Amino acid sequence: MKKLLLVGLLIASSAFAECTYYSENAKVTWKAFKTYEKIGVGGTFDHVVFAPRSAKTSEEFLVGSNITINTATVNSGNAGRDATLVASFFKTQNVDSITAKILSVKDSKAQVEITMNGVTKQIPMSYTIHDGKIAGKGVIDLGDFAMLKSLQSINKTCFDLHAGKTWQDVEIGFEIPVANNCY
Repeated sequence: MKKLLLVGLLIASSAFAECTYYSENAKVTWKAFKTYEKIGVGGTFDHVVFAPRSAKTSEEFLVGSNITINTATVNSGNAGRDATLVASFFKTQNVDSITAKILSVKDSKAQVEITMNGVTKQIPMSYTIHDGKIAGKGVIDLGDFAMLKSLQSINKTCFDLHAGKTWQDVEIGFEIPVANNCY
């Protein structure tokens, strides 16, 4: 009987234990598009500061979490492209950082407040909890963030490489590793 009671207490206490999130390994992803065939070019940022909340569930953890991205650390896997993105895209409008805050989550959908170039917009994102990570994805329109000057700059700089076309929609995403007790 004592053994059964102890097992019951352990199960009950683990249900109320806080989840373990590995926020130092959080990753922000992006994919922009070039050419009329809409070829995707993606990457991450090497310096992302993720400020999570203490929580017992993934939903509690996500709501109110903040991310700050240093745009000078863009990483597409090509150093030359990265330098061009910093100089001809982000620096054109002095965008040194991008911030995001998760406002709400429900039914695998999140409302995320993104601030870039002094403009704040709420962006819907879908998210999943699977294979040891929380992963979200959505799409932004650079025009919504008054970034068309930067878009024109990168299109001019990369005119031949992009065959004269750089798209203004960009896929965005995030990944946050989690322990098994969180889902």
